[in-house]
Parts: sequence; structure tokens; C-alpha cells
Amino acid sequence: MPRNQEVIRQWRVLHALESSRHGATIAAMSDELGVTTRTIRRDLAALQEAGFPLFDEHDDEGRVRWRLDGQLLKGLEAGFTLPELCALYLSRNLLEAVGAMSFQRDLTLAFARMEKLLSPRMRQFLDRLPGVLTAKPGPRATTRAASGDIVGKLLEATLHYRVATMQYHSVSSGVEREYLIHPYRLTFAQGGLYLLAYVPAYKDIRTFATDRIKAVSLEKQTFEPKERIADEAFANSLGVNTGPAAKVEIEFDARVAPYVGARVWHPSQQVRDGAGGALVLSMNVCHDWALRSWILSWGPFARVRAPRALASELQKDLQASLDHYSQGE
Repeated sequence: MPRNQEVIRQWRVLHALESSRHGATIAAMSDELGVTTRTIRRDLAALQEAGFPLFDEHDDEGRVRWRLDGQLLKGLEAGFTLPELCALYLSRNLLEAVGAMSFQRDLTLAFARMEKLLSPRMRQFLDRLPGVLTAKPGPRATTRAASGDIVGKLLEATLHYRVATMQYHSVSSGVEREYLIHPYRLTFAQGGLYLLAYVPAYKDIRTFATDRIKAVSLEKQTFEPKERIADEAFANSLGVNTGPAAKVEIEFDARVAPYVGARVWHPSQQVRDGAGGALVLSMNVCHDWALRSWILSWGPFARVRAPRALASELQKDLQASLDHYSQGE
């Protein structure tokens, strides 16, 4: 069972209760989610233990129906301490830096709703806090962002295991293609929103940039996840790649060694001192373009010691770049 499947199922229980005007029976939720009534009872107990205001009552026919208190967030100001509100407002710029594209509107509305629950004087004070901490957004796609409708359908598909069909413009081929997909996860990375989906035609999980998705339609059938993906998105890559990891060893010149050693570039990294103040960094990552471009960004201050095949690829990249500049002379 995928690690997140239980959480997703319990979210679906909450969604079923919220969308049911007269409440929902355990048997109905069992049929809707395709699990046993015992599993639904465990989920209800777990949600109650987590603090969700669930309660049961008997209807006119004597059946037990479960409900979710619709006033869950009523009086939000009473649920936060002043330091917690300050911390949330202090992080506003950070949230807005990563909340670009399709989520920006929802993020703005969320803060606007919270502001309505505060007194004018408190709002005036808290509105000063985001200026204390700023954030520079990362690179973003220059093409249009995916529409809220497309992102909404993808979220629906991932949460409810709905098979989907999408029209996708492939940069590599330059053509628009139709894909039947099993959406697994949406991930924000490096200024873009990406979809990780299993493609039955390829029998593999592929990565799609949502800004290149032209249209999405949800099918009636559902799917069972065939492969497990890592909890951390693109865990093996310095970029947005899902390929296998392999060891790389890079030697950095003494002039940049302090900068390299002061940051964690990847969780797998190990560092050791080299000759003459140099630093040797090793990582287990994808040997993709993201890694190569990162190494090249250090110019003459970085040299790949292993594997030799990667060093040869970088030599070719450098030679191609030199030839390109030589043509302009």
C-alpha cells in the first residue's frame, strides 16, 4: 500500500461528509470508497482523534449518519495565538514566492479571509511583518500557467484515483499528443508545477509540466497505483528528473571550497578535504542535465573526478561551447 494512501482515503471521507447535506452512513462511504465498513470506522476514529469535529446521529429511519461540523473554522482568531498569527504573516512573502501560477489566487483569498477575522489595529500591525522577511521567487515558465480548471481536475484525479486523458504539448517532439494517464502527484519545483503520472502505454511514471497541458478530461474509471513514488519529489535529481541515482565525485578549487561546503546541495552528499585547501564532494544523484549544468556553473573551479563517462560528457559540452564562441570571431 502506498504510504500516503491512508491519508488520501481519510481526506476522501472528510470530502464525502462535507458534501453530504444530510450526512453519510458508514455503508454508503464504504461503497463509495471501495473499502470495508471496518476500514471506514477506523478512519472516522482516526479523524476524530486528530481533532476533526465529527459526530453521528440517527435519522428518521433509525439509520446512523455521520456529519462534519460545518463551522470548523468559525472564530479562527480564537484558534491561533498572537505569536502563531505573527509567524504566519511573517511567512507570507515566502508562501507567495512559491505560490505562483494556479495557486496564487487561492493563497490571496486565504489571507483575505483571515484578515477579516482580525481587528483593524491588529491587521495594521501584522501587515507590517511581511516586509521584515522577503523572498526572491525562482525561475518561472515564460509560457502561460496552467489554468485553475486544469489544476483542479488534476487534483481531483490524484485524490480520487481517477483515470484522465490529457492533451500535452511535448517540447522534445514539438507536437501535441494525447495521453491516457493515472495521475499520482502534483509537485511545485524550480518555479514550475509538475505532474507525476503513470502512463499505461509506456508502463512507466512520466513527468509533465502543467503549463504545457492544453486540456484534461476525467474518465469514469478509477485506477490502483501500480508503482510507488518517493515521498520527496525528484529525490534523485538536482532538477526535475525521476531517473536512477549514481555516484558522482567532484573536486572544487580552494577558492570556492568554503561556499560549496557551507550548503547542502543534496541529502546524499559527503564532503572531505582535498589537497591544497580543495574540497571533494560526492553525491548519489541522476546524471542528468541538471547535474551537468550545475557543475558547469562553477566554471574552472570544479572538476569531475568520477565517473569518467560524466567527465567526458562535460568535456564535450565545454568543447561545443568553445566552438560556438569561435564561430563568432
